[in-house]
Amino acid sequence: MADLACFGGPPCFAEPVHVGRPNVGDRGRLLARFNDLLDRRWFSNRGPYVQEFELQLAKLLGVRHCITVANGTIALEIAARALGLSGEVITPSFTFVATAHALQWMEITPVFCDIDPRTHSLDPRQVERMITPRTSGIVGVHVWGEPCAVEELTDIAARRKLTLMFDASHAFGCGHGGRMIGNFGAAEIFSFHATKFFNTFEGGAIATNDDDLAAKIHLMKNFGFAGYDNVIYLGTNGKMSEVCAAMGLTGLESLDAFIAVNRSHYRSYQTLLAGLPGVSVFPIQTDEPRNFQHVVLEVDEDRTRISRDGIVRLLHAENVLVRRYFYPGCHRMEPYRSLFPHAGLILPETESLCSRVLVLPTGTAIDGSDIEAICALLRLAVENGPEITRRLA
Repeated sequence: MADLACFGGPPCFAEPVHVGRPNVGDRGRLLARFNDLLDRRWFSNRGPYVQEFELQLAKLLGVRHCITVANGTIALEIAARALGLSGEVITPSFTFVATAHALQWMEITPVFCDIDPRTHSLDPRQVERMITPRTSGIVGVHVWGEPCAVEELTDIAARRKLTLMFDASHAFGCGHGGRMIGNFGAAEIFSFHATKFFNTFEGGAIATNDDDLAAKIHLMKNFGFAGYDNVIYLGTNGKMSEVCAAMGLTGLESLDAFIAVNRSHYRSYQTLLAGLPGVSVFPIQTDEPRNFQHVVLEVDEDRTRISRDGIVRLLHAENVLVRRYFYPGCHRMEPYRSLFPHAGLILPETESLCSRVLVLPTGTAIDGSDIEAICALLRLAVENGPEITRRLA
């Protein structure tokens, strides 16, 4: 059990414990697929593993089309271009910077909108206020795998004749209203980066029920080729490789097991941190499918005896590499802080949340004893913060 002696001496964890340590499925199955694709010598250009993976994804999500791509960022870029977004697009600043960068890269201005502090996602009331004659669309983000205000944003988009798509990078395997995430808006974007609970080493996908949009995306991700020597559209190289698709197929076979581990870890954190003053675990709804891939704490510095950043420093010293998502907010990163230097004035909830959030390690790389030790360190940090800080000064 951790005690005050931990702080200032050798780290309590000999090896770093990370947020987002990759999950790996059945190695035997994965290596068999690698050997098979090496024997086939078909490594790219929508080989059999990519085709099978896309079919399995569409079946799991209950969508007509799920088109795999090289990563989640290029998925956002291709979808934005395929949907004809231009001018200004409303999106949260409380998201990974790729959401904003994909728009800016396409020469679309991301207009940062404030969030609802209860959900950590776009506040529909604020979205309505941000619409201008230059607004062409809205990108909602399902933060922590909890669906954002889908119905409200859908209503706003319909009334104001805007295109709506969702960044669902956190929400693979999650549901809403009896349907899986992937079925909402004109398209939904997934990331299968190694840090996600379900990964393809590196990869992403675009889910849609629009046949014409899917056909356009298939062209755009492969240089606009519609057949041998037949380029009919402007495109780029956004293809997923066979190696990544093989990893994805293997991961799908262990998906339920990954989620079960995440769920168990989430509940352990809830139990072990219950009653800790000024610290709350972000609630995950359990009446719909969820992936539990993020264990998120909010730190109320008015009630704790140590700041959120103080907790981060102390835990990092013990090799517990917690993260400050999505610090400091996209609007405080370049190029946005130079383009929109006063954006923080209209993003008070975003700025407040960026100073409170802490994300804890979870996934198959840790076990129950690790969680007990992490929670013991958290309790010590909160209950003895000033003394520990003095020791480490």
